[in-house]
Amino acid sequence: MSTTSEHAKYHFSVTVHTDDITILNCLRAITQVSQKKGDVRIPSGGTKKSDWERNNHQVTFRFTSETYRKIFKDEAKRVLLAGSWRVVRSSDDDPATPQE
Repeated sequence: MSTTSEHAKYHFSVTVHTDDITILNCLRAITQVSQKKGDVRIPSGGTKKSDWERNNHQVTFRFTSETYRKIFKDEAKRVLLAGSWRVVRSSDDDPATPQE
């Protein structure tokens, strides 16, 4: 089980919007191949369907480096249909919090 300090390492975030639950699930999968080291489940914490619905079809993914966040965005652009999702904002200081 990851600790709070482990989650704090995942502070390079990107918030995305999609109206398609299938795209959301694809984005969640892309985080697992983008985060090359550490716990590959942390980047998609807090992005379940219920989170997405509650947040007006927006979710935030968090990575341990700017490079891993860039890999995520590049891979999503490569494999997903243009216009099926969009970046809302990014932050370099937005640590993940443990999910229940």
